[in-house]
Amino acid sequence: MDKIYDLIIIGAGPAGLTAGLYAGRSRLDTLLIERGPDGGQIAITDEIENYPGGLSGPEKIESGAELIARMTAQVAHFGVERLSADVTRVELEGPVKRVHTREGVRESKAVIIASGAHPRPIGCPGEADLVGRGVSYCATCDGSFFEDLEVYVIGGGDTAVEEAMYLTKFARKVTIVHRRDELRAVQSIRERAFANDKIEFLWDSVVEELHGDDGVLSAMTVKNVKTGELTRLEADEEDGMFGVFVFIGFLPNSELFRDVIDMEYNYILTDEEMRTNVKGVYAAGDIRKKPLRQVVTACSDGAIAAM
Repeated sequence: MDKIYDLIIIGAGPAGLTAGLYAGRSRLDTLLIERGPDGGQIAITDEIENYPGGLSGPEKIESGAELIARMTAQVAHFGVERLSADVTRVELEGPVKRVHTREGVRESKAVIIASGAHPRPIGCPGEADLVGRGVSYCATCDGSFFEDLEVYVIGGGDTAVEEAMYLTKFARKVTIVHRRDELRAVQSIRERAFANDKIEFLWDSVVEELHGDDGVLSAMTVKNVKTGELTRLEADEEDGMFGVFVFIGFLPNSELFRDVIDMEYNYILTDEEMRTNVKGVYAAGDIRKKPLRQVVTACSDGAIAAM
């Protein structure tokens, strides 16, 4: 391909979309590549109540999908070119960067990596076989499938507790399974969870194994981390199954950039201007090493990287 863009952005989550917005407004010839729907993790979040200036309050709490739709429209307004494709390989050294996709190779003078992260699995026996058959990593995607069933939420941070509250709209009972004896979520979220009579808690516990019956999740073995005691939790006989929703963190989508860009624990290292160790290559959002991963910080990263 003969064309050389000023900038290629990999990923259309909040960081990538904000980078596209700022680059488009600055009249940079920009290509934004995303393999799936815009928004990444935030697009499947039911409620966004901590984005500054967002729609929130007793009458209206904005969803992640609504926020992302507005961001996408802004990027389109400023003329950023889009490509729906999976990036398969990158060549980032030298003045011209080459980004390989299944739709061909694209070249640019600079690259912003905003490819985000994906949910961390439990890593226990039975998990992989039961994904989509009782095991999920997205409450807004799959919550409605568990109408009037019991579900377990694995994790104790903000996301886990917020998603547990969302699941009470469908499930008759939601049990939060947490490896500690108190939640890590912020106080305001904890208070809402403790006040919800459909939420119960299983403290000091981790999932050791997930069991399937006729191809669906029907039992779970948990271990008490203090006593070592194993307990097998069975689905209600009339239900025949229950749900397990996993929210124990995320893993960066950085495989393509290993041995090319400096990382720590697979997160890309940058300076305060989002520059990596490779000239002309920047990183923004959840893929970079940072103390806080929220929509507002991802947007900040994207704006800084583009400028």
